[in-house]
Amino acid sequence: MKTSVLALFFIIYALPFYAASAEKEVFNINDFGAIADGQTLNTKALQSAIDACHAESGGIVRVPAGKYVIGTIKLKSKVTLSLDYGAKLLGSTDIQDYPTKDLRPAREGQAECLIYAEDAMDIRLEGLGVIDGRGSPEFFKKRAGPAGKDDRPRLIRFESCEKVTFSGITYKNPAFWGIHLIDCKDVHFSAVTTRFRNNHYNNDGIDLDGCENVLIENCDIQAGDDAVCLKSSLNPCRNIIIRDCVISSNTAAIKFGTSSYGGFINIDISNCYIHDCPMGAIKLQCVDGGRLENISISRLKMEEVGCPLFIRLGDRGSNFSRKRDAGKRPVGSIKNIHISDIEAEVVIEDREKAARAHYKKLKIDLTKGITEKEKAKAGPIMITGIPDQYIGDVLLENIAISYPGHGTAENSNNVVAEDITRYPEQYFFGVLPSWGAYIRHAKNITFKNVTLSTRNQDARKMIILDDVENFLHQ
Repeated sequence: MKTSVLALFFIIYALPFYAASAEKEVFNINDFGAIADGQTLNTKALQSAIDACHAESGGIVRVPAGKYVIGTIKLKSKVTLSLDYGAKLLGSTDIQDYPTKDLRPAREGQAECLIYAEDAMDIRLEGLGVIDGRGSPEFFKKRAGPAGKDDRPRLIRFESCEKVTFSGITYKNPAFWGIHLIDCKDVHFSAVTTRFRNNHYNNDGIDLDGCENVLIENCDIQAGDDAVCLKSSLNPCRNIIIRDCVISSNTAAIKFGTSSYGGFINIDISNCYIHDCPMGAIKLQCVDGGRLENISISRLKMEEVGCPLFIRLGDRGSNFSRKRDAGKRPVGSIKNIHISDIEAEVVIEDREKAARAHYKKLKIDLTKGITEKEKAKAGPIMITGIPDQYIGDVLLENIAISYPGHGTAENSNNVVAEDITRYPEQYFFGVLPSWGAYIRHAKNITFKNVTLSTRNQDARKMIILDDVENFLHQ
């Protein structure tokens, strides 16, 4: 798969609506009664400006410099929400300002969100301002709602929208996931900044669920949870390009899954810098059925990461249906993956950095030796299917990975559980019996010009193959 072929969607679908129009009518939110004092609730004023803009066949809703507190707003077709430099939209810290009665139920998690859109066309968020959810644990407790309901709001939730642009803007501090798009088409992220790290639990960066024709480029993404996460709770993620981005996360930089009902097809990731990801860098997971295929990943620099590559075919079988009789999904498939030109430094997680996630209330003990959990997080390449269901046709070439070592002779005898139905996180398998790569239930796996090294002694084997057909190490 070549990027030039995958990028055809950009030429066909995207260019006509990415260009900003200087002649669009402008609706200043201050003219609708907005007050930039950082205290007044401006939901009604901002929504009135959006509604007026939409009623006039579209235009620009301008947010001048200042601090505007808002609750849930709905963005509508042909509306551009444009933030001046110095403009800040601040999420209300009162959950009552996030009503859900007029929103679709969320396919995963709760429905609350700060900015919402459904079935909208030609919508755009742009500018040099900030959208800050202010979603700290002080105001939004984890699982603190009625009967244990976790009602922490997302920052952005768009459902079934087309021609969507995110340009500029810094997004900060969601209480739950950050930017969540479901079943959207023809989407462009350009020069977006997210600052979600160490704010709260589950602070994903960009979540794309069942989206098609997406370009993410020139973005700086810091997330507490998965930074760029492709999901497919119903429909496949298809025709997606991620390029020229800087990415870091407390968990994964780029993850496919765990929601994988529809699969992931034709994805191209290139020329990204990935850093400070202690639970892993790239995770390709298909555990709920669907196909994961035609994936190209190239030109990545990784520093201070955990497991560099985790490819997992499993049989959790979730259908994401609220119907109890919907039945379990059959096992899916993973094939045709090409990963090239990667340089990675795998490290043991820095305990002081881990403790910066203040909401986790971690206790630091710098005197204690390296734990088995810390070693597991800094594990090798792991490619694993399940018995009688192989991962196939994976090529790794021009790869150089440096590992921390520290594996013991006892670790080399560790038995790796199948864990076929379990939530797929690599370190759940424990310390693997190899330090460079562990490959199981797979076929047609090729390592070409792959260099694996350790910085400290390691008593384990470099590579272990278990039920693998046609492995080539050239």
